[in-house]
Amino acid sequence: MKSLLTLAVLATTLAGCATTYQSEGFSGGFNETKYAVDVFEVTFNGNGYTSKQRASDLALLRSAELTLQNGYRYFVVFAGDTKSDTYSYTTPSRTVTTGTVQTYGNTGYVNAQSQTYGGQTYNFAKPTATKIFKMFKEEPNWLPMFFDANFICESVGTKYKVTCASPATAP
Repeated sequence: MKSLLTLAVLATTLAGCATTYQSEGFSGGFNETKYAVDVFEVTFNGNGYTSKQRASDLALLRSAELTLQNGYRYFVVFAGDTKSDTYSYTTPSRTVTTGTVQTYGNTGYVNAQSQTYGGQTYNFAKPTATKIFKMFKEEPNWLPMFFDANFICESVGTKYKVTCASPATAP
């Protein structure tokens, strides 16, 4: 019984926080698929406390980090999406009835009251952000939009108090 209570408290504590910048686990996080030497897909799955903006930012941050870890400096996102799946949870309900019975001869009178507790429905959304990107060693200034991985690590990383792994390896 005590371990069940500890598990419930731990689950409640973990559920009360937005998904952190981490490899995908119990409460969400990022994962990636490598399609070519210089092409990746990054997906960031948030929990019910994560905003769509946060999921999108952290997918972009992971894209920048992978760019630097692979010896590149710039990247172009050529496909991406941010969406939310909506879920609901209804708490169990219970009804309690209390009453009194009075008898007068062969006749009985009942006075009863019922009260129902629980049964609330909670709705929440879990965002998912996906970025498919190509990496470049030199600035692709012939493209209308590209990202400098160092700059994204600095700006988005600072916003979420995250330090990109190995940013110094980029040229």
